[in-house]
Amino acid sequence: MRSKIPVGFLLMISIVFVGFGDQFLPQSIGRYSLQARTSIDQILVNAFPHWQPKTNPYRRTEDAIQDK
Repeated sequence: MRSKIPVGFLLMISIVFVGFGDQFLPQSIGRYSLQARTSIDQILVNAFPHWQPKTNPYRRTEDAIQDK
């Protein structure tokens, strides 16, 4: 038996709430939208560690400048 709650509609409403809730809703409810957006942002930023190349990509350019 299929659920009577439209999942696509709930997903769309949640995206609109997180994206624009603090601008259009009263402050008491809109602050939760801002907190959710900040939390999601922090999760995504921390999910990818800072990448540091193992080689020096500018070494060849620096050597060419010093040789002139």
